Amino acid sequence: MPPIPKPRLREADLYPPVKAYLQQQGYDVKGEVGAADIVACRGDDLLVVELKLGFSLTLLQQAVDRLALTDLVYVAVLAGARPKAMAANVKLARRIGFGVMTVRLRDGFVEVLADPGPYAARQSKTKRARLLRAFARLQGDPNAGGATRHGIVTGYRQDAVRCARFLAVHGASPGAKVRQWAEVPQATRIMADDHYGWFERVARGVYDLTPAGRQGLVDFGDEGDQ
Repeated sequence: MPPIPKPRLREADLYPPVKAYLQQQGYDVKGEVGAADIVACRGDDLLVVELKLGFSLTLLQQAVDRLALTDLVYVAVLAGARPKAMAANVKLARRIGFGVMTVRLRDGFVEVLADPGPYAARQSKTKRARLLRAFARLQGDPNAGGATRHGIVTGYRQDAVRCARFLAVHGASPGAKVRQWAEVPQATRIMADDHYGWFERVARGVYDLTPAGRQGLVDFGDEGDQ
């Protein structure tokens, strides 16, 4: 006998668990009231929930529209999304100001991942400092309008280009000489790590340019100095 196909999930399948959860919180709950999927009242509190199997632009737009009715707006989605994607969506929901619930259908478990409320972004001093260092290291504006024809030019790549250009002119050289003459403080580390396959060590502390490095100069030589 052919296998019995599983029933197709519907947004309506999320309703009973969410209703039960809200009733446990003391709300009077009704479905499909006006344009809202769920409306719940508890005293003067008005709460609205929009149901979707997963996050989508439509769901976000609906939630934003419901914020015109009440500050207590949630979206409820099916549990089981990839953690990274869910975390990003919850962060976006918090930024906009609505809450997020997930529903596990096998046992009706409802988990609140975020409550509605004003969002205050917490700045990361580490990420800010890293961004400022990258900005200061990048010479010129080589990525204006997006990536170059060979990809994004970073400050690290610009330093690698300067090392490669020095070796192309002077031949195999000690890292200390490249550091001083090419004015690249991390020259030895860049050539030793060789992330792009441009350099080869020919003696202790001495590096030369590979064929890939010469091609790198063709590809990035002009863009690396913009």
